Amino acid sequence: MIEPHGGKLVNRIATGEKREELLKRVKEMKKLQVSYWDVSELENIATGLFSPLEGFMTKADYDNVLENMRLSNGIVWSIPIVLSVDKDIANQFKEGEDIAIYYEGEIYAVLHLEERFERRKKEEAKKVYKTDEDAHPGVAFLYSQGDVALGGKITLLNRIKHEKFNEYRYDPVQTRKIFEEKGWKTIVAFQTRNPIHRAHEYLQKTALEMVDGLFINPLVGKTKKGDIPAEVRMHSYEVILEHYYPKSRVFLGVFPVNMRYAGPREAIFHAICRKNYGCTHFIVGRDHAGVGNYYGTYEAQEIFDQFKPEEIGIVPLKFEHAFYCKKCGNMATSKTCPHDKENHVFLSGTKVREMLSNGEMPPAEFTRPEVARLLMEFYQGEK
Repeated sequence: MIEPHGGKLVNRIATGEKREELLKRVKEMKKLQVSYWDVSELENIATGLFSPLEGFMTKADYDNVLENMRLSNGIVWSIPIVLSVDKDIANQFKEGEDIAIYYEGEIYAVLHLEERFERRKKEEAKKVYKTDEDAHPGVAFLYSQGDVALGGKITLLNRIKHEKFNEYRYDPVQTRKIFEEKGWKTIVAFQTRNPIHRAHEYLQKTALEMVDGLFINPLVGKTKKGDIPAEVRMHSYEVILEHYYPKSRVFLGVFPVNMRYAGPREAIFHAICRKNYGCTHFIVGRDHAGVGNYYGTYEAQEIFDQFKPEEIGIVPLKFEHAFYCKKCGNMATSKTCPHDKENHVFLSGTKVREMLSNGEMPPAEFTRPEVARLLMEFYQGEK
């Protein structure tokens, strides 16, 4: 099976005597209350999803990621993973001490604080998001965070008590075991924050012709206002897998990561996380992890060419924009279809929302009727 990023699957989850000992010690530690965003990042570090990270980034890693898309040891990494607090809170802590991390009044982890450093937000915005405009949701969130980052390894004491999708939550150590049990040597991952439509289905099934298994991995972390809720997206996948996919060759599990909308850099980050799950291939479609007009149509694919294949390890499958062609009578891309755009069935997200809000079903060429009905129920319920 493919090696985790950096060669070793990180495990920062305390168990047994070590956990009991830390739970006793936390009573004497200084406390830090964090947000859901922070505690979910912390859990993803602990389970190895963010391997090779063992904690929140120190200044050397942060600087290198901004400048070179690499950690200070040279390993490719494209997104800062930091714990930010306000200056007055940061000043309460000393480098070298352990800090008890709480969320909503409950203990979750210990941060072994190595250093505090200023987060260069304007520079980070331009480097990571390619804009410093707060109209960009990722930039707006960045600006809302504290100015000082606390860097250091973490030890997880308790898992987040999730209310949703528990039957679809798998740590990398679990997915790797599942893929091995299925006998899959090559696995392609598909990232989405939207309900499935025919273009997605076409990309997934085209990729499935080349590999042993398909890991459908919808993102269920924090998303921006206006995105369709994770429950609706997951239900759309349950329905479509029941009727249109070979059950023995597809596996569904949620991706518990917060959305940044960082386009090209986030595509690299998403690929690395799927490599840690045990996937060998990763579908990168048009405008992956994009928002608005901040990134070029295929910029999220082109960024992979900046690195040697072995540095990332997972193989990006770069797909053109897919559509239904009336003349061809099937799904196609510009690589395979010779016909003009007036023969192509493509609906923007705005147009689809407008149709659904008006009680009009999107055509079967755009999405399966089972999914269209789910979306119709959601949008009619929103009115």
